[in-house]
Amino acid sequence: MTDAKAITGFEERRATVGGASLRYLVGGAGPALVLVHGLAGGAANWVELAPRLARSHRVLIVELPGHGGSEPLAAASTLDPYADCVVELARLEGIVPAPFVGHSLGGPVVLRAAARHPRDVTAVILLAAAGISSATRTLAGSLTLALLGWPGRAAARFRTSIAGAPWARSLVFGYWQVDDPPALSAAATEGFLSGAALHADVRQAALALAAEDERLGLDRVHCPCLLVWGASDRIVPLADGFEYARRLRAPLRVIAGCGHLLIGERPGACVHAIETFLDGIGDLEELPLEPELAG
Repeated sequence: MTDAKAITGFEERRATVGGASLRYLVGGAGPALVLVHGLAGGAANWVELAPRLARSHRVLIVELPGHGGSEPLAAASTLDPYADCVVELARLEGIVPAPFVGHSLGGPVVLRAAARHPRDVTAVILLAAAGISSATRTLAGSLTLALLGWPGRAAARFRTSIAGAPWARSLVFGYWQVDDPPALSAAATEGFLSGAALHADVRQAALALAAEDERLGLDRVHCPCLLVWGASDRIVPLADGFEYARRLRAPLRVIAGCGHLLIGERPGACVHAIETFLDGIGDLEELPLEPELAG
């Protein structure tokens, strides 16, 4: 079974934050990096990406409240408490300040973290981030599917069989979530499905996501940012990526032939974009100020 325990090189831990017992994973060595999954997802969503990043980073994978093995928050009408929980877990592990990476719902969560805790978040990497269309009716269908747990909750019991059959992967993930379902590895397929049966309350996070337009708080984010998007994303349209990039004055990297679940569909391209961006930030931090001022 591919679940949070099965990510190579990672240790499962728990901590009580915000009144809820949260599950998270840590692995790797080097500069810190925090990963935050999407709506109705879980830590195992990162099964393809996390081991690659852990070759050069100390990686923390957060399982958001109400998702997977994490308990829901008592009350959270906005995404602010989710962001605070993520930062507090990173503090408990002693890996802040650090760059934060967010996929889908994780995008606005890490943006809130950067705005509310600027000393802890040194950079933000948004992978197909929700938060713009999700504040309008255009994402209502996606939220409804997530709340009903489709396809995850219905398919979770058969995840091993689905992972081994390209036609089944196409049936479960085709068109809506993944541009090329047969290209998903067996591990990625199980990783996207395994947490669904454990979810306690994804509805609270979905309502918090839909309640606010993330564009209204972007002027509070001052750290370096990167956007990475699938060209064929049908859940969070590429237009949202351009809007985020414009408002954050950040680069946008588009992955051809890729849908919304880019962290499993094109993990190599995602890792390359992340590592190149982080290396660039490091180069800038090492430049002396005097030559720039003199110019």
